[in-house]
Amino acid sequence: MNTKNYLTPTKKYRTLVSTIHSVYRLINSTYELKELISRLAKLCSQIFHVQYCQVTLLDPNQNFSIFKCIINGRKKIVVDGKEKIYNGLERKIVRSVASIRKEKLIALPLVSEDIIGFIILRRAKHEPNFDSFDQEALTTLSEQAIIGIKNLQLYEEQQKIVFGSIKSLVAMLDSRVPQEYTHSPYFSHVVMAIANQMHLDEKQMESLKYASLLHDAGKIDIPIEILTKTTKLTAQEFNIIKSHPLKGAQILRPLQILRPAIPIIMYHHEKYDGTGYPSRLKKGQIPLGARIMSVADAFEAMVYGRPYRERMNISAAIKEIKRKSGTQFDPRVVDAFMKICKKIRSKKYLPPQANQMYNNRKA
Repeated sequence: MNTKNYLTPTKKYRTLVSTIHSVYRLINSTYELKELISRLAKLCSQIFHVQYCQVTLLDPNQNFSIFKCIINGRKKIVVDGKEKIYNGLERKIVRSVASIRKEKLIALPLVSEDIIGFIILRRAKHEPNFDSFDQEALTTLSEQAIIGIKNLQLYEEQQKIVFGSIKSLVAMLDSRVPQEYTHSPYFSHVVMAIANQMHLDEKQMESLKYASLLHDAGKIDIPIEILTKTTKLTAQEFNIIKSHPLKGAQILRPLQILRPAIPIIMYHHEKYDGTGYPSRLKKGQIPLGARIMSVADAFEAMVYGRPYRERMNISAAIKEIKRKSGTQFDPRVVDAFMKICKKIRSKKYLPPQANQMYNNRKA
C-alpha cells in the first residue's frame, strides 16, 4: 500500500524543508525564464509523484498563456507563444485566483499582485489523493517560484533596455564609418557559433554577445580618415588604432551590466603567443571570450576585407586561420571554428559578396 498520505509530522517537516531547498537551488541556478518554467514543471512532478504537471505563464491581461511546460508521464510538451485560454479548469483558476484541490487534482495560481500563471498537478488513479500537506507544500514551492519568476522577468526587461542601448551605440559607431568598413551583421553570429561549439555557459555567452556587438566601440574616438585609410598606416596612426580596445573599455565601464564583457573587449587583439596588444598577454592570460572573438574577427576581416586589405575567398581564410593556430590563435578555439565551418559557409552567416565568392569557387 502506498503510505505517502500517512507521513509522520517529522517526515512531513523534512519533506517541506527538502522542497524549499530544491526550489531555492533551482531558482539560483537558472538564468532564463523559460528554462525556469520547464525545470519547475519537472521538479513538481518529481516532488509530488504526479502523472501530469503543467506550469503556465500568463500575459499581463490574463487572457493568454505566453509559455507553458507540461510533463505528462515521460513526455515533455513545451508551448512557446500566445495561446488563448479555453480550458474550463484553467479559466476557473484565472477568474477565482484561488487554489483548487479535489482527490487526484490540485491547482494553484501563481500570484504576485496579480495572477501571473498557475500550476496544475494530476495523479494517476492508483496514487493517493492530494491532502492538505500537499497543498501546503505546493503553496510554499509556488511562493519561492514566484520570486524567481519575477526576478527573471525584471532581468529580461533590463536586458531589453541594455540591448536597445547597445544597438544605439553600434548604430552611432556605424554611422561614422562607411558601411563597407564596418563589421558585418553576421560577425556576432560567428562569435556565438564558436562559443556554443565550445559549450560556454549562459553567463559567458551573454557577456560574449554584448562584447561581439561593442568590441569596436573605442573606434568612435578615432579620426575617420584613419579608419577609412586605404594605404598603409603610419606607426603613429597604427598606435591610434591600437588604442581602441582600451578606449572602448573606458566608454563602457560605467554600465554595470556590461562589466563582464569589458575584459573581452579590452583583450580581443591579444595573440596566443603574446605578440598582440594592448598588454601582450598570452595563452590562458587572455580571456576565453577574447580568444574566441579574435578568431572570428580575423576570419571576417579576411572574408569581408578592410580598407587596406583585399577580400579573400572562404577557403583561403579558413586555411589562414588554421595555419596560425598556436601562434596568433588558441588551438582549442581554432578546432571549434573548424567544426562550425559548414554553418559559416551557409548563407545565414555570409554577406552577399562572400556568398558570391563561395558560389564562384564551387563553380
